[in-house]
Amino acid sequence: MDWIERVAEMRRWTRGGERAPHKPLLLLYALGRFQQHGNQPIHFSAAEAELKKLLKEYGPPRDTSPGYPFHHLTNDGLWLVNTRHGAGSPGPELGRLRDSQATGRLHPDLARALSEEPSLLGRIARFLLDANFAPSLHADLCLLAGLDLEALDTVREIRKAVRRDPGFRDRVLMAYEYCCAFCSYDGWLDGTVVGLDAAHVRWWAFDGPDDMSNGLCLCAIHHKLFDKGVLGLTKERTIAVSAKYVGRSDASRAMVLSLAGRPARNPQPGLDAVEQGHIGWHNSQVFRSPARL
Repeated sequence: MDWIERVAEMRRWTRGGERAPHKPLLLLYALGRFQQHGNQPIHFSAAEAELKKLLKEYGPPRDTSPGYPFHHLTNDGLWLVNTRHGAGSPGPELGRLRDSQATGRLHPDLARALSEEPSLLGRIARFLLDANFAPSLHADLCLLAGLDLEALDTVREIRKAVRRDPGFRDRVLMAYEYCCAFCSYDGWLDGTVVGLDAAHVRWWAFDGPDDMSNGLCLCAIHHKLFDKGVLGLTKERTIAVSAKYVGRSDASRAMVLSLAGRPARNPQPGLDAVEQGHIGWHNSQVFRSPARL
């Protein structure tokens, strides 16, 4: 059985490019628990807060319930739920999952395959990360899910069939003259650019193309904040800062809060600026609205 294919075929709610990483987040959490404790039952009452935090930090901006993936992942042959009444999930409602003392665990066939082939856990986790989240989020997400990222990084053969364009970074950095579009940072070391990234506005995992119309040159910290939804772009290509972001230090005020309403740097004349469609996707699927005024 090809478990990567089974994971890839996992049914997810989709509509117009909206993010719905509820099941992938639960599966990453379950893999982390398996890595630490084997296929011991995961009590919903104990896992609820951790799943809620994962969904809040790495799910879409809209509110979502940890009961949704805990119940619905059972439809994909990867996850089983039992209650004090026996086998089967009581549904996605939080009250029912708590009252029935629901527990979940990986399907025994998957657990057996993970035990027999240790590299499989890393390959599944890497596939889930690549297919659902921006690369800048992978390390922190794994830490929160309890996955040992260093062990996962020993296995890198799983990637999407469509490979990323290795020239994307060079083109984007050149277009923005090796300067962060948000703060103008432009560091070099021994003739090599340091601390600058080519950020995808629409994530590659959600059909974001490797071309200039979807790229921004950002310093490492603003790239991370952009992918976390702290920062965004308006239709006028000014910088948006989430009103949910709190920063009390002088550094936070200077590096983040002061950006609100500031025009983002444009690429060199004659080169494509970020398309409005990609900006709109980021605003609806990543940016934590409302924006600060």
